[in-house]
Amino acid sequence: MSLTMTATDRNLDAIIEKVKNGERLTLEDGLKLYESPDLLTVGQLANEVNMKKNGDRVYFIQNMYINPTNICEAKCSFCAFRRDPGEKGAYTMSTDELLEYVGERYTEGIREFHIVGGHNHTVSFDYYLETISTLKKHYPHVTIKAYTAAEIEFFSRLSGRSIETVLKELIDAGVSSLTGGGAEILTENYRMKMSPDKVSTDEWLNVHRIAHGLGMKTHSTMLYGLTESKEERLIHMIRLRELQDETNGFLVLIPLAVQPRSVNASIKHRTSAMDDMRTIAVSRLMLDNFPHIKAYFINIGTQLAQLATQFGSSDLHGTLVQERISHSAGALTQQALTKDELIWLIKGANRTPVERDTFYNEIAVY
Repeated sequence: MSLTMTATDRNLDAIIEKVKNGERLTLEDGLKLYESPDLLTVGQLANEVNMKKNGDRVYFIQNMYINPTNICEAKCSFCAFRRDPGEKGAYTMSTDELLEYVGERYTEGIREFHIVGGHNHTVSFDYYLETISTLKKHYPHVTIKAYTAAEIEFFSRLSGRSIETVLKELIDAGVSSLTGGGAEILTENYRMKMSPDKVSTDEWLNVHRIAHGLGMKTHSTMLYGLTESKEERLIHMIRLRELQDETNGFLVLIPLAVQPRSVNASIKHRTSAMDDMRTIAVSRLMLDNFPHIKAYFINIGTQLAQLATQFGSSDLHGTLVQERISHSAGALTQQALTKDELIWLIKGANRTPVERDTFYNEIAVY
């Protein structure tokens, strides 16, 4: 029985045919997917696309999150992690503190350090380089995925160096990939309201363009659930898709459900399960040139992340060890998972768990 026959929303018929024929979806198609009452067909269509790309494999990595500083010159309206210099809770790890933090949490099998922090203008660019070189010296076998495009642009302003020079110096220090953060929603209307102190849409994209040109494979995110329209989410996806056409440098999109400012926030201030699953599915369908869509359990919880593997996701992220940024806001989820828990979640979704490295090279199949 075909999807077209089982779909209850006839507005999806043309989209189903386009996807089956390998035709690219338009913004208008994306709006129909977001507006359709037939979520299960949207999810099934995304699942079929993912299965063609990745089979029944669902990936995860053993990684550790590190946030060397939370001091930040930017004042994004959605962030509960940042602090001003001297504010209660503000910190900047010294080299010794960094090594102590990692040493207390490091376990055999960790393959990636995921590093982001604040735009800390009280230290020089050398601080950020030293963070990387110190970790690389003590953990040479661990891949360092460090800093957002917004941080890279900040480093450029802080140091007076070009974006390309900043990236080259970070690569020389030991960075192998950029994180996907700082993207939020890639429209200026949104950014002027929600993160006016940070990198613009074009600047964010250009950082990744330059990184791809230097041979880096990078990551991308989309923060959804605040003031953005569905059209803005789709514009965000299309802009990522266009850059991917140009460079083929992105590995994955991570849709990030926004967290409220308090753990006690009403459920009305959180994204719904329906929106989370639909956004995973729409992302998979719109980003036809992206290898992977990630379900981020930190933001949507373990059960929805598991369900997302049936809605187009091929990645459950990683062990993390201790996530801070979302949990500084109102995240109610676990701060970490074990390898065995990730394997259990993936097998429970009737998928094959695959441990990977940063670049989706397969380490082990379970």
